[in-house]
Amino acid sequence: MPHPLGIELLTVLGMGPVDHVALAADLGCTAVSMGLTQLPFNPHGYPSWSLRDDAGLRRELKAALRDRNVAISIGEGLGVSSEIDASERAADMDIFADLGALRINSVDMGMERERALDQLARLAEMANEREMEFTVEFCPAFTIGSLGEALDAVRHIGEDKAAVLIDSMHFFRSGGTVREIAELDPALIGHVQLCDAPRKGKGDYLQEAMKGRTIPGEGELPLREFVDALPRGKTLGLEVPLMSQSESGRPAAEYVAEIVIKTRELLA
Repeated sequence: MPHPLGIELLTVLGMGPVDHVALAADLGCTAVSMGLTQLPFNPHGYPSWSLRDDAGLRRELKAALRDRNVAISIGEGLGVSSEIDASERAADMDIFADLGALRINSVDMGMERERALDQLARLAEMANEREMEFTVEFCPAFTIGSLGEALDAVRHIGEDKAAVLIDSMHFFRSGGTVREIAELDPALIGHVQLCDAPRKGKGDYLQEAMKGRTIPGEGELPLREFVDALPRGKTLGLEVPLMSQSESGRPAAEYVAEIVIKTRELLA
């Protein structure tokens, strides 16, 4: 398969970072997305953790990444909002850089467009100063809601300083087509997140993005064609938070393995 797989933060639902890396490696995946603190979604009841506050945990994580040959594909949790200025993210950026993160990903949280663009540009500058790439993620529920709007943001920032993150659910739900991916400059695709979903949504979009995603091949999105249109070798981060299965007590290693196996079957 020409695309290596990664395990995204939302897929493991609160698991500690060292265990997250170990699980990804055990399943033959080469990347993880990583936040600095535990998600509020923790149905398995994992012990709380914070990479901000625990220097020992940071050392353990760096060793695990090195020893298991896994990369942090994106540093998450640095969205822009009206409550915090981008300049206040410097310490978090330093932690991600020290951990060897390849890039920082950011989303707007529905704030006013001009301020969102300026804040994203500042975050991109800070990431680039630390030799990390920067991606802008779009979501139909946010100010930057489509691939076209994300590309406008990248042009505002500078195409040499930023790229887009394409989440398959957000992409197709915002009206995207496989042809758009095939015609897009490969250099503008910084990271890809893969899941399946119904083609049309019902109710609250953000709730569905947490609870309505399905394993690739089990929904209605044209994922095989989507992946075939991507640049060869692009890592696919599996973002499939199977809330119902995790809440039922099914071990994370079991349901994440199912996601990986079925994705490989779809793309074989």
